[in-house]
Amino acid sequence: MRILHVNKFLYRRGGAESYMLDLAELQARRGDQVAFFGMSHPENLPTGYDQHFPKFIDMTPGSRGPIAQVRGVGRMMWSTSARRGIARLIQEFQPDVAHLHNIYHQLSPSVVAALRDAGVPTVMTLHDYKLACPSYSFLDHGQICTACVDGGLGEPIRRRCKDNSLAASLAVATETWLHRRFGAYDSVSVFISPSKFLAGQLTRAGIYADRLQVLDNFGDPTSIPAKTEPGGPLVFVGRLHQGKGVDTAIRAVGLLGAQGRLVIAGDGPEREALETLAEQVAPGRVTFLGRLPREEVVDLMRSATALVMPSRWYENQPMTILEAFSCGVPVIGTAMGGIPELVTDGATGRLIAADVPMELASAALALIRDPMGAFAMGQAARALAIRRFGAEGHTNRLREFYAEAARMTRKAK
Repeated sequence: MRILHVNKFLYRRGGAESYMLDLAELQARRGDQVAFFGMSHPENLPTGYDQHFPKFIDMTPGSRGPIAQVRGVGRMMWSTSARRGIARLIQEFQPDVAHLHNIYHQLSPSVVAALRDAGVPTVMTLHDYKLACPSYSFLDHGQICTACVDGGLGEPIRRRCKDNSLAASLAVATETWLHRRFGAYDSVSVFISPSKFLAGQLTRAGIYADRLQVLDNFGDPTSIPAKTEPGGPLVFVGRLHQGKGVDTAIRAVGLLGAQGRLVIAGDGPEREALETLAEQVAPGRVTFLGRLPREEVVDLMRSATALVMPSRWYENQPMTILEAFSCGVPVIGTAMGGIPELVTDGATGRLIAADVPMELASAALALIRDPMGAFAMGQAARALAIRRFGAEGHTNRLREFYAEAARMTRKAK
């Protein structure tokens, strides 16, 4: 089978990219031919089709001047360069199916139109809440908000929930309205939700509930050596931005005193502020490693007493939890979004409230003081990963979705 993966970034930037690259590698090992389409970026992995990619555009707030901002808004509505580029790649690669991931903004659903016009069956894995929430995250000024699900697309404008900016909020609300009004995603045959929570939000919002399928992400637990000795630091792995709650983990380590150590792997816009906070509340006990290769991330996880995920937003199904479980490491995570679908409190980790450093510190201290108990939790987590998150079952189910997409595409002709 010839499979085209489409994502705006083609390097290990976050969970969506890690999932896509790991899946593509697995499919290639099974004999499939795999290609990629994305945005040009200096960190992209070599693909052989880079000449077809639209130019890099930085959507980070404040990174562009007024003219570039206008161009960026136009591109997020409908990217003609992405449509032309993927059309050329389709002609060269002749995919049997396209698997979409995060295409919003830098690529836009213009790529969906090109795939439809070429008669390519299409499925899409939903790695975040963009189809239901114009600003992706169900956050309004740092607080949980699902107003767009029940209250309509005027809410982002009224609340200015995108970067506290009327212009940015108007842009993302208009983007979502236009894409819904003109059925920009209608030719996607199957939408794949990794969590029941996300599927529930989309169903509430009335978004493609008739073609929505829930499928766990996958790991490769049998190929990862399990943790062999109890103990170690607390570890956070992920992008350093406000929704991840890394500041809560740092404050919790400050409360733990000499018993608490936190190692942070990842980068992002909050890094400088988090480093300053660490020096203030936990001097010498928080280590920032930056973004690491996957092999080093796995080694770091295996050294941990627990992975911490103190998110203050609704996580979907974090790949880092699956990786920690595969390593035999328990997870301390907030009881929000898709996390409780993975972590069973007291069995494979601990569930805590968001934004409560004392609660995280208490959960961590219990594991630190009982290293054998923490180790046993990790073993239970690994057993769960082997049962539930194996690669073969995941790819077999995807084959069924690909076949369904092909059937629906033939029917639509």
